Amino acid sequence: MSKTQFTDLEFIEGLRHNNDAVLRALYKKYFNLVLKYVVNNSGNSEVAADVYQETIIVLYENAQKPAFTLNCQLQTYIFSIAKRLWLKQLRMNGSLSRFKEDEENEVVDVESELSDHLKKESDIEKMNVCMENLGEPCKTLLKDFYVYRLSMDEISEKFGYTNSDNAKTQKYKCLQRLKRYFFEN
Repeated sequence: MSKTQFTDLEFIEGLRHNNDAVLRALYKKYFNLVLKYVVNNSGNSEVAADVYQETIIVLYENAQKPAFTLNCQLQTYIFSIAKRLWLKQLRMNGSLSRFKEDEENEVVDVESELSDHLKKESDIEKMNVCMENLGEPCKTLLKDFYVYRLSMDEISEKFGYTNSDNAKTQKYKCLQRLKRYFFEN
């Protein structure tokens, strides 16, 4: 029976000893973190897979060094490597405008940035749950306006409101209800 959950130290030791189970578990555990970061920052899933592959190689190479010690969470370390690699790739492709010369040496609070990223992901999940619990017609009305970018006239016609002002009023009420659900939970 192979172990599926490893501590940060077990991951590092497993990499040092070329443990395939550790490598597979490592790929599964943190890939989505890198995928979401790259996709949310002008990338796609194929590029994210490449960035993650490079990230794991950097981690592996560092773990092989006898003096290497992990002095933060492994998740933070992986995120910081992936972020650096992605920014480097954007810069090389000319997608990152006015990248400062000294930015390579700039100290970045990765722990804080990772925390912000995870908070945003959590808020998005929470908003999706609130939208699902909102019920009709509010759920569809808000999606039509904010996601599908329908005009108030189009929404008014779709929902049978007498005019666009009534549609605006209903949208406002739905939005207030959604905010209340979001902030009460």
